[in-house]
Amino acid sequence: MGISLPQLLIIVAIVVLLFGTKKLRTLGSDLGESVKGFKKAMADEPKDAEFKSLDKTDTVKTEDTAKQKEQA
Repeated sequence: MGISLPQLLIIVAIVVLLFGTKKLRTLGSDLGESVKGFKKAMADEPKDAEFKSLDKTDTVKTEDTAKQKEQA
C-alpha cells in the first residue's frame, strides 16, 4: 500500500526537473538552519519558562499584598 522504490525515484526526478538542483540545495540548507534554530529555542525554553513562572507568582503575591493593605 505504500510507495515503492521506483515510484519514489520517479517523484524525486520530477521534483528535480521542476525546481532544479540549485533551488533544492538552497531549500535544504534553509530548512536545516530552521530546524537548528527551532531545536536551540526548544532547548532554551524550559529555563525561560521556569523564570517566567517565578516572576508571575511573585507578581501575584505582590498584588495580593497590595489589595490586603488597601482593604485594611
